[in-house]
Amino acid sequence: MSDSTSTPATPRSSQLRADPMAIARLLKDAEGNDPKGLPPVHKWDPPYCGELNMEIRRNGQWFYMGTPIGRPALVRLFSTVLRHDDDGYYYLVTPVEKVRIRVEDAPFLAVQVERHEEGGLQYLKFTTQTGDVVVAGPDHPIRVSFRDDLEPSPYVHVRDRLDALISRNVYYQLVDWGEETEMDGRPALAVSSAGQRYVIGYL
Repeated sequence: MSDSTSTPATPRSSQLRADPMAIARLLKDAEGNDPKGLPPVHKWDPPYCGELNMEIRRNGQWFYMGTPIGRPALVRLFSTVLRHDDDGYYYLVTPVEKVRIRVEDAPFLAVQVERHEEGGLQYLKFTTQTGDVVVAGPDHPIRVSFRDDLEPSPYVHVRDRLDALISRNVYYQLVDWGEETEMDGRPALAVSSAGQRYVIGYL
């Protein structure tokens, strides 16, 4: 079974450049406030304390001991201390302990996308099931895993080594916005954000 992923293409041939302040404006909440800071989990080096019976399913739902965690605020809290380490495993990390959890696919699920235009450039703003907001671009690229026997699996980078699987409805919205292009000699469909173009499917 073959497996390949899309890579960000070069910025548009026009001289327009992504404006970091435009991205910052898009990331403010409805009241115009900056998002709350995240704990510096990448700086913490606590002892490993074993595996926790917790799992993040492919649909973005969190489970503890086989039971869905029904409190969104609690899920959000856990997500802020989630870390993906060099060993390939996912951990919940605090200053005093590190526990391993299971992640079926990606730890986040992109459940909404908005299209904005600033200064002649298009920006795609994604929101995850935990309320994280990112704008696709050099720091938050879109990639798609193409497998011969499965539907494409699209992702957008959230932070550090943490990605969000793009939900089916959101992916179909991207397809609707897509433009025909060519990649490796094959006709393809791509979307643009912050001056970057990302292949999301082949025609």
